[in-house]
Amino acid sequence: MTTEMSTEMSTETSLATDTPSATPDAATVDPRALTIPNVERVLDELRPYLMADGGNVEIVEIDGPVVKVRLQGACGSCPSSTMTLKMGIERKLREAIPEVSEVVQVL
Repeated sequence: MTTEMSTEMSTETSLATDTPSATPDAATVDPRALTIPNVERVLDELRPYLMADGGNVEIVEIDGPVVKVRLQGACGSCPSSTMTLKMGIERKLREAIPEVSEVVQVL
């Protein structure tokens, strides 16, 4: 083995061991658990539809099994916002995260 190859291999080994790995907690989080990142993931799937109508949604807090959100932009004042909230956002969240019991709008 040449010195150059040896140096290259030791550099690769060093890089492999120096690179921080994903935290065990992040790697083991159930995608169906009621967490802010999981709720955001589901909302990210819905955002293109909300944004197409000039709106958006923001998580305010998770209070037990209740997810509190704020509808923004056109969605906040739309007469169909209750339908959007219950039949769109709440339905998708409950499908993806069974622990969700309700989604409520916070003004």
